[in-house]
Amino acid sequence: MPGLHHVELWVADLDAVRTEWRWILDRLGFTLDSEWGGGQSWAAGGTYLTFTTSPNLSDAAHDRRRAGLNHLAFRGGDARAVDALMTEAPAHGWHPLYAERYPHAGGEQHYAGWLENTAGFKVEVVADTASMSATTVV
Repeated sequence: MPGLHHVELWVADLDAVRTEWRWILDRLGFTLDSEWGGGQSWAAGGTYLTFTTSPNLSDAAHDRRRAGLNHLAFRGGDARAVDALMTEAPAHGWHPLYAERYPHAGGEQHYAGWLENTAGFKVEVVADTASMSATTVV
């Protein structure tokens, strides 16, 4: 059966996960599923996302442009919900990317916002396709 079961991200700073990631995952409808000394898992719709403290920490910071994971894309609800999340994000450690092209940095038929946290992890928050036809961009 197709579908994504889970994603596990190695992180350097679990405290940042507890603040920045907690906020955005709560906003996107995920719930904290389990937590232990070195990590935590968040679940939504049968898929879960796990953050675990990396056992191989080095001086190299996360760089989404290196080989590996570039970003995670989440369903964000309707366009108004995506707009609200993008407005609130900077107060929670998430910096908007491509702001000059928001909300169509991915093309005219793609309504989404991109954010990066203090560790350099990038997320994309995508509006439901059905809500796009009812949205007027100003």
